[in-house]
Amino acid sequence: MQKNDDLTIKAAALTIFLCILFGGNPVAIKISLTGIGSFTAAGLRFSIAAVVIFIWAGYKKMPLKINRKQLGQMLILSAIFIVQLSCFYLGLGKTTASHGALIANILPFIVLILAHFFIPGDNISFKKGIGITLGFVGVLFLFFDEQDLTGELKKGDLLVLLAVFMWSSSAVFVKRIISEYNVVQITIYPMIFGTPLFFLFGLLWDDQMIRMINPTVIKAILYQSIVTAAFGFIAWNTLLQKFGATALHSFIFIMPLVGVLFGVLLLGEIFTPQLAISIAFIVTGVIIVNLKRKKRPVPVH
Repeated sequence: MQKNDDLTIKAAALTIFLCILFGGNPVAIKISLTGIGSFTAAGLRFSIAAVVIFIWAGYKKMPLKINRKQLGQMLILSAIFIVQLSCFYLGLGKTTASHGALIANILPFIVLILAHFFIPGDNISFKKGIGITLGFVGVLFLFFDEQDLTGELKKGDLLVLLAVFMWSSSAVFVKRIISEYNVVQITIYPMIFGTPLFFLFGLLWDDQMIRMINPTVIKAILYQSIVTAAFGFIAWNTLLQKFGATALHSFIFIMPLVGVLFGVLLLGEIFTPQLAISIAFIVTGVIIVNLKRKKRPVPVH
């Protein structure tokens, strides 16, 4: 694996572009939920994404076969994936896209905490501790947002928070096993195992699996499935394998900014003072966590 300093200009530009795409995903999910049930929307998203990735893998002649040990690992990853996405879609059905985008972006903080306990040598420094604290203070401000009139928004926020915890667990698990896989395998198997269950859950628990279909809802589903779940996941995992998580996470602060901006512009969500404070704390926390200490020049004697 290359060092973080080896991140090229082209790779950095792609990372920024991916962060913008991922930042818009909560807005796309909110739009799709206007016409489709939460579980059904997740099932549609990942069934389309799995087909696209399968076709791409065939074109690139990338192997999909896994051994028995890898099957066990993929089943674990799939179980986390199912709980994570179920909570995320249910949560976004109750809260705003802005809240969802901000809470989703405490992912690097939770990853740091979990990595401290589960990945040898990946310890939390004083600097990272400050960043983590600021990030969680930012999320705390969301629970005092004046948009919350019914309590549903708080329930949605808590579900999204649970989803992010599961997502973080998945990220740490993937970090431990990713060297044994190609990017298609690590991306497609959770979708293959998860999609049938999403549709089953939709049949059992969505009020209506499909309430309304229009061009806007269709475009929102295609954005989630092709742009972020297929292209986005593959591109991100490719960069992750080549440059490592630290280099990529230095751009994560873009996601909450884009998510809130799109929520306000496209969905007409209210930009409250609490939202502004939350953005400031979370973005500052992410930047502090990813600040690199400048190397001191070695004196020549």
